[in-house]
Amino acid sequence: MSNGRTLAERIGRAKRVVAFTGAGMSTESGLADFRSSRGHWKRYDPLAMASVEALQSRSPAFYDFYRMRIEALSGVEPHQGHRVLARWEDEGRLQAVITQNVDRLHQAAGSRRVVELHGNLREVSCTQCRQRFPSTVLLERVDCALCGGALRPAVVLFGEHLPGGPFAESEELAESCDLLLVLGSSLTVSPANVFPGIAQSGGADLVIVNRGATPYDGRADLVIDGAIGEVLAAADGCLREAGHAGGQEG
Repeated sequence: MSNGRTLAERIGRAKRVVAFTGAGMSTESGLADFRSSRGHWKRYDPLAMASVEALQSRSPAFYDFYRMRIEALSGVEPHQGHRVLARWEDEGRLQAVITQNVDRLHQAAGSRRVVELHGNLREVSCTQCRQRFPSTVLLERVDCALCGGALRPAVVLFGEHLPGGPFAESEELAESCDLLLVLGSSLTVSPANVFPGIAQSGGADLVIVNRGATPYDGRADLVIDGAIGEVLAAADGCLREAGHAGGQEG
């Protein structure tokens, strides 16, 4: 039985599906991840480039790093996996997406309820007046045009806590779902990696689609080592063949 069909059968039986996505979801759209052999942290020291201390004490290197990442977003499009999740939400099958990613590709694909644990790289904010601007502003200037304060990406930096609102919403989603679908996360980043355990404690099934092993593989109900876009597209096709185009409420 193919991975797509196996996943489709589990999704078809579920009433409340929540997706939890990590960097592997974005690499299939051409964006670099962080912890793989070719990821950002193999080339850059995260504390030197993406921390509160770097913003305050090594701002030229900090801004160069984030300009590189902002420029990398140009022309990047959602892949078929992003679009499948958006379609499942439209049909009432998927409740929400919890994401560690900051590229907003889920929203670009049409997903509406996206909980961003680490903020987003499509905006910058002023550290003084808190006004937000498109992130491309940072390519031209590092000071706020309104008050002169320093601009910074609207992401969570090393040394900062995750925003309480999104984390609490994610906890509630994990507690109430009956299937947590992990897509492209190594499940090694704390505290975001608590959600699979929370979901299973509430009786939910845990499905992991990821390139490479995770610490939760031995506890998961289904583990698929494969391309996320291909796996989700195959599952979507199987659901439609079986006549499960719409989800169930409740």
